[in-house]
Parts: sequence; structure tokens; C-alpha cells
Amino acid sequence: MRLFQALCRRKHMPNGHIWRGKNRLTKPVTVSDLQKLRNDFEIEEKNMFYLRHSYLTPEQSFGHARALGKNEENYIKLIMKKKEFKDNITIESQLGHLRYGETWE
Repeated sequence: MRLFQALCRRKHMPNGHIWRGKNRLTKPVTVSDLQKLRNDFEIEEKNMFYLRHSYLTPEQSFGHARALGKNEENYIKLIMKKKEFKDNITIESQLGHLRYGETWE
């Protein structure tokens, strides 16, 4: 049985799972793979360029959060989170959406 398997086995095939482990098949590198890698590097270089050279100068970006009202929103969130006593919650307020369309006959 083992002699038959050894003789009829496909040549140059690894033992076990063909894509994992010590004896595995590796895909050859193609020109399209290199082109894709080069394209990815170019995109990443453009992104890094835009991160290094931002659209706004530090002087222009100084008050943008205040103009958008971010500080007030964050303050309100903080106050709501740190309330000493939470608002009253009833079962009706929690399960009121289940009573939709309930009618007396």
C-alpha cells in the first residue's frame, strides 16, 4: 500500500496541507504582484504627504473646534455621564414600544 502511494503520488507535492507548514507550496512572484505592491506604496506615500502637509496652518486650525461647537457638546456629554442621580426609568418607558398597535376589542 505504501509502495503504491509512493509510486503513484504526484511529483513535487508537499506532505500534508499544501499551503501551510514546513513543506508547503509557494506561489511565484509575478509582474502584476510587483505592480500592485508598487501602487500600494505610491498610495501610502501620497497619504503620508497629505498628513505631513496639512491643509490648514496651525494658526488657522486654532479655533476650529470652538467654531464647530465641539467643546459644548463634550461638556454636555460629560455632565450627563457624571450625574449624581440617574433619571427615573419605568418599565413602561422601557417596554412602551411593544404596545404599538394594541387595541381593545
